[in-house]
Order: sequence, then structure tokens, then C-alpha cells
Amino acid sequence: FFFSTKTSMAELATEVKLFGKWTYENVEVNDNALRDYITVHSKRVFLPHSAGRWNVKRFRKAQCPVVERLTNSLMMHGRNNGKKLMAVRIVQHTLEIIHLLTGANPLQVLIDAVIKSGPREDSTRVGSGGTARRQAVDVSPIRRVNQAIYFLTQGARKAAFRNIKTIAECLALELINASKESPNSYAIKNKDQIERVAKSNR
Repeated sequence: FFFSTKTSMAELATEVKLFGKWTYENVEVNDNALRDYITVHSKRVFLPHSAGRWNVKRFRKAQCPVVERLTNSLMMHGRNNGKKLMAVRIVQHTLEIIHLLTGANPLQVLIDAVIKSGPREDSTRVGSGGTARRQAVDVSPIRRVNQAIYFLTQGARKAAFRNIKTIAECLALELINASKESPNSYAIKNKDQIERVAKSNR
């Protein structure tokens, strides 16, 4: 009996699925620049709740699983601070909704959305002593990922506020639209605006 449980445990241990449901197989990051900053395969997790200290060193958060970063980004605006179990539940529902609406692997949809929502060019303030002008700069890959995750959750939060729709539904729609680069997505709108401003300041 003990031996048989061992083998079944080994079989169970072969594949890690997010929430026990979504597979990590065939999920790929199609942007070479962001491959090192969107962590999917090196840290496969069942739950986006590692209780890891990802902010101890400067670029350590790039190693945090991307689903967990999305979860952490949902815990914003004072009243939601620290409610990670709530955020995990929202992400779980979101992935279910994405799968129902698209039929695709929701992990892939999330990664495509993150790749497409990060602005590639931004403008910074250059100048001293009263004469300030904007100068266009390229955006580093880690900042593209950071901003993309921030815009996606911010868009979902704004859409769900004073609305019948749940935050999970809004986040699912936001991710689907962003992964298709649809202008209905808040994140894509923001990215386009930032890049437009940067282009005019070259």
C-alpha cells in the first residue's frame, strides 16, 4: 500500500498546474526582450501565493511568477491592502472566465496581454533650472512588464468600480482585449498614449 501511494505521489508530482487546472505546457513568451522578465516556466506554482520576499533585492521581483505579480498588483487602494487570499480568488475566477470566453489557455492570454500592454517608449523630463522639456527614451524590459501589470489591474479596477460587473469579469475582459491589442483595453489605450507622447518628443 505504501509503495503504491508513493508511485501515485510521483505521478502527481510530474506536472504542476496553476490552481490544479491550467497547464504550463506550450505556454510561451513570444517577445525576446521580455523572456527573462516574465517568469513562467522556471517557477511553476499551484497557487500564486508563495509568501516569498520578492522585494528584498533590486531586480528580484523579475523572478516572481507572473501570475503572482498580477495577484499582488490587485491588492491596491488602501481598503484592499494585504488581502492576498481575496486577490488569489479574483485571479482564479478571472482565469476561469478567460477560458470560458476564449477557449484558450488563460495563462497564455495573460502573458500575451502583459507583452502587449507595456509601453516600449516613454518620455522623461530633461532640463534644470526652470527650462524643462520632455525627451523620448526607450523603456527597459523590466519596466515594461511592471507597467503592463499595473495598467491591466488599474483598468480592471476602474471598470469594476461602481459597476455590477465583478472585478474578475473586468480583469478577464481587460486581459482578453489587451492580448488582442484591442483599443477597448485600458492598458492598450494608456500604452498608445504614452508612445504617442514619446514620439512627439523625440
